[in-house]
Amino acid sequence: METIAFYLFAALTITMFTYTVMSSQALFALSSMAAGMIMISAFFFLLDADFLGVVQIIVYTGAVMALYAFGMMFFDTTRAVKEHNTSKIMVLTLSTLAAVLVIAIVTMPLIADNIGAVFPEPAGVDNPKAVGIVLFTKYLVPFEVAAVMLLVAMIAGIVMAGKKMDRSLTKMKEEEITMLRQEETLQKVTL
Repeated sequence: METIAFYLFAALTITMFTYTVMSSQALFALSSMAAGMIMISAFFFLLDADFLGVVQIIVYTGAVMALYAFGMMFFDTTRAVKEHNTSKIMVLTLSTLAAVLVIAIVTMPLIADNIGAVFPEPAGVDNPKAVGIVLFTKYLVPFEVAAVMLLVAMIAGIVMAGKKMDRSLTKMKEEEITMLRQEETLQKVTL
């Protein structure tokens, strides 16, 4: 039965992510990506890693997909993205900082191998509690770095979305909204 379930979930996962890549509609791609993330959690449940399966659903399907959905609402997904990096020093600084963070995240568990003597794992602890103890002792620095990186990404998304909101539909007259919609329709037709 496990073999049948594995092949079924494998086929569904590949199908969902293939549709994510091949779809031209952003909403359909986002929905199929969420379904693919749920199918990945099925593999954890098959391996009796219930905690990881639930975390996969909550974190990826819930939080990350909601973040993508908010990003899609703020940005025009049909327009081509044009980047203007005028400052090479800024690019070099951010790249160096990212490389240092990656090295720190990779090396912290290696450095923290001896932390088990300081924080011994108590006997008779169930799986989620043991995961919490290890996460907040041995892997505390990578956990906090990941939290800071997600916070910076969220703030950057909000700032970039705020720059796009130069017109408020609630403050416009009905004629202006009609003209704006006609311009958008003309732009889509010409593309």
